[in-house]
Amino acid sequence: MVKLAQKRGMKGTKGDWKEFLDVHDKKLGASLGDPSRRSNDVLAAFLKTFSKADDLKFFAQIMQCHSKREIVEQFIKRSPDGEIPEQRLVRLTLEHPQFPLDYSFPSDDEGWLVTKLSKKSKVMRSNVMLAVDCEMVLCEDGTEALVRVCIVDRDLQVKLDELVNPNKAVADYRTDITGVSATDLERINCSLADVQKSMKKLLSDGTILVGHSLNNDLRALKLDHARVIDTSFIFKYSDGSINRRPSLNSLCKASSWHVRKKGAPHNCLDDACAAMKLVLAKIEHGVEIFFPLVQEDVPESEMAKLLLHRIPNNVPTEELHKVIPGDFTIEVKPSKKARGERYSVLAIFKNPQEAGQAYESVKGGQEKDSSGRPQKLVNLKLSTGMIASLYVRKMAHDDYLGQTSSKKRVLQAEETQGVSKKLQTHRVIEEATSNHCNDNLETTERLKQELSNTEMADSNRCCDHLEEIERLKQDLRKRDFQITAQDNIIADLKKRLKSGHGKRQ
Repeated sequence: MVKLAQKRGMKGTKGDWKEFLDVHDKKLGASLGDPSRRSNDVLAAFLKTFSKADDLKFFAQIMQCHSKREIVEQFIKRSPDGEIPEQRLVRLTLEHPQFPLDYSFPSDDEGWLVTKLSKKSKVMRSNVMLAVDCEMVLCEDGTEALVRVCIVDRDLQVKLDELVNPNKAVADYRTDITGVSATDLERINCSLADVQKSMKKLLSDGTILVGHSLNNDLRALKLDHARVIDTSFIFKYSDGSINRRPSLNSLCKASSWHVRKKGAPHNCLDDACAAMKLVLAKIEHGVEIFFPLVQEDVPESEMAKLLLHRIPNNVPTEELHKVIPGDFTIEVKPSKKARGERYSVLAIFKNPQEAGQAYESVKGGQEKDSSGRPQKLVNLKLSTGMIASLYVRKMAHDDYLGQTSSKKRVLQAEETQGVSKKLQTHRVIEEATSNHCNDNLETTERLKQELSNTEMADSNRCCDHLEEIERLKQDLRKRDFQITAQDNIIADLKKRLKSGHGKRQ
């Protein structure tokens, strides 16, 4: 819970996590900032500093997520050999580090439907699965509303396909994504409550709900269901990373099929079918199999950009030039939420090389986003003297350049079809060798950078140790001085005592 509060930048009566540590433990302060290395008493003391209703509600939602995990864990302890493949995928979803954050729903709010999860073995062993996908529009009050829901079973038979009237003023129908326009909803009477009634019947007796980034669909449906499989959680890249969450399209490409043809309109029925097919493929190949995921194609024009996101609204765009060096223009990205507390911009450079150099010059903690793209957490000091935090992110993964080189080789090979085979083979070998060398150079540079970062971290740790050693030395000097002074006093007293004895004699 403390890690989640730290990630969200939450502040109690004694500030955020680091500010709390500086006050609560002045000896160590924030130097030992990892919550997992702190005692439960310290963690509890930090959580007790929160008193706002919204914060307490968030923590209650986190506890609700953990209760779902506990039910599954208790079942496994009672029946260690009774876990079916479908239930194991449910468990993998619940155990994902991002689950408590994404699936903490305000299910106590009016209009939410909470399905009850029985502890009976029959329910936990049910292999009935339904896949769902929803389309949402942006409303004028800044919220999103459901406009279409599609559900299919494991045979890809349609169980529900409904257009839904949002019953509120719509700011953006997002027709290019949703495929829904104002005309489509003119005579639609189906409401969210009607959809919830249908889903309550479909999800009885332990039915598992499947989807990609399913939490977004559940929020749109105002539905809290415990037995879920999120395909963005259960698939991993070949490097085993759990922080990189693949898109539905890249997962389907890795499985040799496409969600939809290039240029075809979006259809949530296709997405629901794709999510179900992915889960069935996972069950067929074994839940431990790592799929060699295909990364998304990124146009070269996009590579000449950097994304600045999670920027607080009180930070003017002019101040952002302090974060990134170089010559670039700023393009504000339209917010999905009309009243969001943060916004995002694109820093557009002349070419990908300048964008890459600018990113390397940005000072901040190196991280990766949920898709594995490099990003840095930056602290920006505003003209007002306040400090603001934001992220600077690349538009592609670090290894995307190698993929681009590979594509270029294919195109160049096609262009040389009229050239003699001997010359063509010679050219391809030269290009392959050159690109291989370039790849090795890039790998070398990356390793040098990682080594530099490691050495810097080690240097900082050494500095901290040296400061601690110097402080201890000073303490020893003081104690030595005190001991010497005490010895002198004792020696003087002995002389006086001896002198007094001599006189009496």
